[in-house]
Amino acid sequence: EVKENLAYEEVPIEILDRQVKRLRNKKVASVKVLWRNHLVEGATWKAEANMKSQYPHLFPSTSIQA
Repeated sequence: EVKENLAYEEVPIEILDRQVKRLRNKKVASVKVLWRNHLVEGATWKAEANMKSQYPHLFPSTSIQA
């Protein structure tokens, strides 16, 4: 959807990959996000915690069935 000022909202549609990097004594989880209206080559790495809080539907909960 294009707005009056010709801008549009970037909407993530899929998580393509996940990585954890070690920065000094911290581990930082990132996810590679595919955005609507972009090719796979345009996917970007974003902080997993931020993406989970803004777009929880992209992170289906996994539960173990007994």
